[in-house]
Amino acid sequence: MEWACIGLPQLALDKRQREMENPAQPLALLTGPIQRRVLHAVNVAAQGFGLSMGMPLASAQALCPQVQLHPFDPVTTEQLRQRIAAWAYRFSAQVSTDFSEAVVLEIGRSRRLFGEWPELQARLRDELQAWGITHRLCAAPYPTAAHVLAMAGDEFDGWGVDASRLQAALGCLPVHRAGLDAASVLSLQRLGLRQLRQVFDLPRDGLARRTSPQVLLQLDRMRGLLPTPVRYYHPLEQFDARIEFDAEVESHLALAFPLRRLIDDLALFLSARDGGAQQLSLYLDHEGRPQTHVEVGLLSPERDSARLFELARTRLERAECPAPVRGLRLRVTHLPPFVPGAHDLFDNRSQQTLTWPQLRERLRARLGDASVQGVGLRAEHRPELATLPHVPSKVVAPPEQARPAWLLSAPIPLRERVVQIVSGPERIESGWWDGADVRRDYYRVETAAGQQAWVFCAPGERGPYMLHGWFA
Repeated sequence: MEWACIGLPQLALDKRQREMENPAQPLALLTGPIQRRVLHAVNVAAQGFGLSMGMPLASAQALCPQVQLHPFDPVTTEQLRQRIAAWAYRFSAQVSTDFSEAVVLEIGRSRRLFGEWPELQARLRDELQAWGITHRLCAAPYPTAAHVLAMAGDEFDGWGVDASRLQAALGCLPVHRAGLDAASVLSLQRLGLRQLRQVFDLPRDGLARRTSPQVLLQLDRMRGLLPTPVRYYHPLEQFDARIEFDAEVESHLALAFPLRRLIDDLALFLSARDGGAQQLSLYLDHEGRPQTHVEVGLLSPERDSARLFELARTRLERAECPAPVRGLRLRVTHLPPFVPGAHDLFDNRSQQTLTWPQLRERLRARLGDASVQGVGLRAEHRPELATLPHVPSKVVAPPEQARPAWLLSAPIPLRERVVQIVSGPERIESGWWDGADVRRDYYRVETAAGQQAWVFCAPGERGPYMLHGWFA
């Protein structure tokens, strides 16, 4: 087996920066009691002003008055890590979140699909960068070794270590970067041990007397001398994410950016689950008022982020908000299977056209569900009664003879001159049981204007004709 570790050294910052329209703005996360707030983490822009982790809040505001301050939220940070695990599930069925600030996955069985480690690493990195996640990647024969190397520092980022080089790679690590607890690190440093190779060279009995059993356990697991028990991640059965705003939002345009972030996360989640979304629930939070609920229903499952965003944004623009918005939540509870649509291999203008399902969903989003209806067939010979304004549960076979795309609501006399009869007659005689019986001979004719009309007349006659529809 071979394991890859996705180290997430600043996931809490990444979560906040993904919600900012300008990620280059100075940002700091706060922790500690109200009376003694200190900086938990700072981004690169804030570091440029001299801000650092552990700095008191007052000092940070004096150095950089324009810094954005947010409380460190471990709950939402862990939720984002779980979503990254769901995304990693696309590449391996064995994903674990047991390791702190990281996601670990088994990649030995994924080579046939995604290639060797350099190819898989490039794909993981591209998608994580597009997602806005700071990361380190490292591969090793054992999960603990992969995690230790990935979290040790940027100098190990991108490494792929096999079993023959693992001892040397681990040996050059400083003791304080080996994933040991602070007390054990201090104990080893007091013995004059600065690198792991020095620890590995010590007799095991002497090391056991001078350190805790957890140190030996960690060292054995990272070298593969003992197996690492791993609990595997199981994808969630629903998607639920929320973005809280720094200030009240009163314009629908300002909701587009956070909505896109949520939809992009949903698309990654659906891709990992190999499923689609047919119903999206949007919740707008207000100060002191009930939530505004916006339902986005689709006629078929979808997982393309651009299409989902367009439909959700259109529904959101039509929603009436009683008060300014303080937060946006997206929830999807039903994940039906997704079947991709077929595309023409030689379609050179696909970006300029809309498929019928896309057009249908766009019209429903803009005009409302009741404004766009399907058309179904009914077992009835009379043309004016053969269609229904919805798709029935029972499928009815279409008539053998061609029917016009445009059927008039009521027949009218044909005023155009008939040039030729294209087909017919087709006799329709029905309805004697309900008092609305008809007895007609239908023809498909071509008029002097070049149009093809669907006309009828009395049986056995050739006129006058009544117009009942037009062929496209």
